[in-house]
Amino acid sequence: MTTVSHHNAPAEASEIDATARCPLALLIASSLLWLVVGGVLALLNLEQVYTPAVLADCAWFTYGHLQAMQETALTYGWATNASLAVGLWLLARLGGAPLRGLNYVVVGGIFWNLGVTLALVGIAAGDATSFSLLQMPRYVQPFLLFAFAAIAVPGVLAWTGRRAHQTFATQWYVVGALLLFPWLFSVAQVMLTFLPVRGTLQVVVSTWYAQNVFSLWLAPVAIGALYYLLPKISGRVIPAYDFAIYGFWSLLLFGSWMGARHLIGSPVPAWLPTVAICSACLVLFHHLIAFFNLRAVFCAQGSTTLKFAALGFAAYLASGFIDAAFALRGLAAVTQFTYFQQAQTQLLFAACSLILIGALYYLAPRLTGVAWPSGALIRVHYLASFVGFLGVIVGLGLAGWTQGHDLNDATVSFAQIAAHTKPWLQLATAGQAILVVGHAVFAFHFLRLLIGKPAANGSIFRQPATMEASVS
Repeated sequence: MTTVSHHNAPAEASEIDATARCPLALLIASSLLWLVVGGVLALLNLEQVYTPAVLADCAWFTYGHLQAMQETALTYGWATNASLAVGLWLLARLGGAPLRGLNYVVVGGIFWNLGVTLALVGIAAGDATSFSLLQMPRYVQPFLLFAFAAIAVPGVLAWTGRRAHQTFATQWYVVGALLLFPWLFSVAQVMLTFLPVRGTLQVVVSTWYAQNVFSLWLAPVAIGALYYLLPKISGRVIPAYDFAIYGFWSLLLFGSWMGARHLIGSPVPAWLPTVAICSACLVLFHHLIAFFNLRAVFCAQGSTTLKFAALGFAAYLASGFIDAAFALRGLAAVTQFTYFQQAQTQLLFAACSLILIGALYYLAPRLTGVAWPSGALIRVHYLASFVGFLGVIVGLGLAGWTQGHDLNDATVSFAQIAAHTKPWLQLATAGQAILVVGHAVFAFHFLRLLIGKPAANGSIFRQPATMEASVS
């Protein structure tokens, strides 16, 4: 790994952080606001599943509207803002120079969040589409595409203008995600809303896009952050770093084909689900390489960042194996079209979210020059995240398993199915309520960080060790 001199590292890092402070703080603050809003919408949405009378008289907050709104707020509000902030910061650090074109981040960030707001209003007013993870009104979609492109400009400049010729796994994942998401987003817009394909092809494109939002956008940024943070904090060398390139390409090549596993039994060519099942198994190669390289995250002690990262990485590994197992036709016959698929999505979303939260805990004090004010609030947030995500995923998973078995039994009525799944849905709702508390604590804690006073000596961090001074 290429390293810089020990005495030059702190000054260089300080300049990089100082120049990016306001634009990245805007993205982080926006992401946390959407995290709270999306969490509240998800809580109301879960409660409506087994208590339809909740907000039944309010046309803007019916079940279908809430589902689309919470999905949009959490995916494009929270996760995308946070991924952009983390990704740009990582590219600046590894590029060895301050970010250029930061005005694009400010303008793009403002318009991106205005677009997400307009999307939620449009969905509530009845202008939503019917495509998962693309339910925002069609008039908002190009608006968001151009805003994303503006925010990504400094990241591309950091990549093309990097000081070192050598590149690192973190850069591969982040740059790949920054370039692939606009392509995915634009293709989905054209093929589903502006020049829509016909018939079952719409379902194929929709599942392809929904899968790749995670496989080619959120997950690469999260894994790229892990490749940076683990050696930086723990001082441990990545044991099989030479194999990281194979993990990167296996995710890009196989992860993008997994979406059609949800179409088993649908009126599509039989080879599409078969390819998706094979891809879900082949992408485990990426998960195995990531495990062997990043398994030390489970042994790290005393770091808030690595505690969240370890929890998220465990969820990421579990999601890969669960997706591969339940893509098989025998198990899919039970879980397909049930709450279990929502549990799988929540597991992958939890993995990406927890790793991003860990990264924000690391970079926010370096951006602001202020230490996190309260260790107690961090512990509350960690506990709420662990218990909350566990409750949501286990609750939805067991509800889906029960629902699937009941649906395959012709003697069980729909009223009985609702009664059998209600306790597990209540567990998921309780978990979501705990998550909302944790999200609110995190947002409040970040607000305290922003208004805090920088350290008088200009630095609140220990002098970096040898690994800390590395650009890798």
